[in-house]
This record gives sequence, C-alpha cells and structure tokens, in this order.
Amino acid sequence: MKKIILVRYGEIILKGLNRPVFEEKLVGNIKKAIYKFGKSKVLKSQGRIYIEPEEENYDFDMVLHKVIKVFGVVSVSPVWKIDTDYEQIKAYSFKMASELVNQKRYKTFKVETKRGNKRFPMQSPEICNDVGGYILENIPGLSVDVHSPDFIMYIEVRENSYIYSETIKGHGGMPLGSNGKAVLLLSGGIDSPVAGWMMGKRGVEIEAVHFYSYPYTSERAKQKVIDLAQILSGFCGKIHLHIVPFTEIQLAINDNCPEEQLTIIMRRIMMKIAEQIARNSNSMALITGESMGQVASQTMHGLYCTDSAVNMPVFRPLIGMDKVEVVDMARKIDTFETSILPYEDCCTVFVAKHPQTKPKLDKILLSESKVDFEPLIKTAVETTEVIVIKP
Repeated sequence: MKKIILVRYGEIILKGLNRPVFEEKLVGNIKKAIYKFGKSKVLKSQGRIYIEPEEENYDFDMVLHKVIKVFGVVSVSPVWKIDTDYEQIKAYSFKMASELVNQKRYKTFKVETKRGNKRFPMQSPEICNDVGGYILENIPGLSVDVHSPDFIMYIEVRENSYIYSETIKGHGGMPLGSNGKAVLLLSGGIDSPVAGWMMGKRGVEIEAVHFYSYPYTSERAKQKVIDLAQILSGFCGKIHLHIVPFTEIQLAINDNCPEEQLTIIMRRIMMKIAEQIARNSNSMALITGESMGQVASQTMHGLYCTDSAVNMPVFRPLIGMDKVEVVDMARKIDTFETSILPYEDCCTVFVAKHPQTKPKLDKILLSESKVDFEPLIKTAVETTEVIVIKP
C-alpha cells in the first residue's frame, strides 16, 4: 500500500484530438506548483493524474493545498494505492473504514465503486455489496446509510486500485497558459483581482499593470497592490507587475480637460499605456474589472469611449455581475480583506463631482487633443517599474 494523491480534471476531457496538449499543460503546471515540497512523480493515466511521493518526509498536506489552486483541477483525493487484487481491496477498505470510525466517530457509511479495469472478474455492484458487508460485519456500531452517510468508501478498480474517502474540490477551468497571455489593469480595489482570477481560470496567463500617482497615493497603496498580486500568483503563477508612474499624466488631464470628462480620459490613457505594455510582453488582450453600470465611467457609452482608445481585445469577465457577487468571489479567493484596506489608488485622485454617464466620443477626442499625451505616455512606459511576483 502507498499513499498518493489522485487529481481529477473536467472539461479538458471534451477537447477531442487536442486533449493531450491540455493534459500535458496541466501536468506541467502541477509539477511547477509542488516541486518545492518534496520529490514525487506526476503521472497521467486513464483520465486521471496521480502524484506519487518518492521520499518519506513528503509534505503531503502542503501539496494538497497547492494542487487544489491549480486551474484545470476539479478535485483531489488522498488515496491508498494497492494492487488490483480483491483480497487486498477488501482488507484495505476495512482498514481505512476502521481508522475513520476510530478517529472521527463516524456511525454510518456506504461503498461506491468504479470498475475501469473490465478484466476484473467482479462488477461494481458486487464489489460494493461484498466489501460493504465485510465492513459492516467487522466494525461494531457502524451501519449503512445510502442517502446521507457520515462517510463514503470509494473504490476505483483500474490497473492498480485506489481506496479513499475524502474529495477536496478544486476550481476547475483550463490549464494556465493554454489560452495565451493578457495584461490585467490591477487597481487596489475589489473588482480587478477577481477579473484577473477569472481569466486565469480560463487558461489565460496574466501580466499586471498598476498606475501609481505618488505623492497623491502612498507607498502603502503600492504595497497593497503588490500584496494582491502575490495572492493572485498563488493561482496564476509568476506575475510581472508593471508599476506605471501616472502623476504627470493625471495632472495634465486635470489642468486641461473638462472636469466631467476626467475619468473617461484618464481611463483611455491607462488603456493606451496598458496596450503598449501588452505588446511589449507579447500579450494579446487587456483585462479590466469593469461591470456594466457600476460607476459613471462603466456605462455603455463610457465603455465604448474607453475601448476606442486601443486596438486589441478588452476582456471584462465581471461585466454582468453585481457587487455582491464580486465580493463573494473576492472572499472565495482571499483578496477581499486586502482590497478593502483604506489606501487610495490613482482612480480616487481628482475625481469629478458630476462625471458624464453618456460621454460622446467626438467630444472626448476633442478634449484629448488639447494635450500632447504621446511624450507623456512614452515617458510613463519607459520609467515603469517591473516587479516579479512569484507564488
């Protein structure tokens, strides 16, 4: 008997002839996530991935914690791997059931079997009935409950057999890096980290850009964004965080453009800078945390004006979500408590009292033309600080 980790994946199975490409990407991402915690083999077989420790002091719990954060993983289970021999299946099922009853005082159970090895002489119902009966006869006080048992004894009969009782949910999705790379406009708020996480879940590798308006925003505000990127890296792997000096541009907008247009023009310049960073990093799109109608600049008219500033796709995964849904997601991925720290970002500097909700693109372009933004953008891109965030 050997204790290993069983990893399940979901929609990758539907990828037809391209399936092996996605499977290999997922295996590679799992290896990257766990290599620090001990020597192991990561093997793929029959629609499953198995992590087999190769040393005694393997950090089993930490590996479980890391694997469930790997996009593409639907669930994991700590399992006992044994030979596909019925006497061993029965003996180790009894052993695991006994340990669970003794440790957790469970009173009810049931057995579920998957028979992937069709050469095995017993069918799944036979295995369930016989193993369940053996456990029932030999563990006093334990009874069968097929509807809501305290624990389920799972048996998978394949080339080897696997026995387990615990299933830990992952996040599913697609393997990170299987769908290109995009640049996330990362503020210090609640929305943009969630947007980055959601695109990472769809296999998109993330770069991040943050606009920093010192001294109007503090070093603590900058550190808050670094901390958010650090949390995201636990899911999205290594992230290059581009810290763009934005003060001179904001002052130029504030001094030369109508107050009611400040936010839209600021967003357009942000998009232009993010687009340059995206092209320099071989990224194919931008990602924002905007949600339809959430603030004045996120109306249909405002988003149209913003998008017209760039010539690459802009992904907005939160577009149809309300704030409660976004907050729930932020709590789920552990960014919420950091996002609500009271350190202002550049979007709160020079805020218009009455921003336009239905801006006209021709009028926005006319106001923009009063400032020569090109040298300001060039300087901002050239003086950007890049911080490498590792999980």
